[in-house]
Order: sequence, then structure tokens, then C-alpha cells
Amino acid sequence: EVQLVESGGGLVQPGGSLRLSCAASGFTFSDTPMTWARQAPGKDLEWVSTIYSAGFTMHYADFANGRFTTSRDNAKNTLYLQLNSLKTDDTAMYYCAKGAGTPGLLQRGQGTQVTVSS
Repeated sequence: EVQLVESGGGLVQPGGSLRLSCAASGFTFSDTPMTWARQAPGKDLEWVSTIYSAGFTMHYADFANGRFTTSRDNAKNTLYLQLNSLKTDDTAMYYCAKGAGTPGLLQRGQGTQVTVSS
């Protein structure tokens, strides 16, 4: 059974940082691209980034470029998302998802809430 468990969210001031983690199990993590997506209140699910299996190729949404960094530790079956220079618009539930492509079509975890507020 595929399991994806996100953690690391919280309340942070604008300009602050957070590091999200996603513990994966039930599939061969090291062979699988992984995706981060987010959903703000009242808005659609939005793609954030995708990292391919070896961890050397990453793609980011325009809003994430230069501020967010995705990485993975295949030995620990864990995916990460470093969030820097956070803005109030980054407030959302953040999800990790198995695979690459349209986030709404991917299997994802329960999410971790990120709230950016002063």
C-alpha cells in the first residue's frame, strides 16, 4: 500500500523559511519521480515542483523558482521541500504526490499546512 506522510508545516512570518518532508513507503521510491503541489483556500490544486528519480533533475513552477528547493534522499525514502522567502500568498496545504504530471491525477498524502502571516 502506498503511503505518503507530509510534515514540517506551520505558522511563519513573511520572509521566513520552512522545510517540508514527505516520508514515502509501499513503492520503489528511488525509481519514482515525485511532485509537490499546494492548495490555497478557495483555489484549485497547484503544481509546485517535480523531482526525478536520481534527484538531479527538478522542475519548478514560476512562483517557486529561486525561493523553493526540492530534494530527495533515496536511502531514507524521503522527499523534501525547502521554502524560503515565504510570502502570504504561499499560505496553502502542501502535498507530496507519487509520480509526475497533473497533480490532481496523482496519489498524494494528507498534506501539511503552511501559513504565512505576520
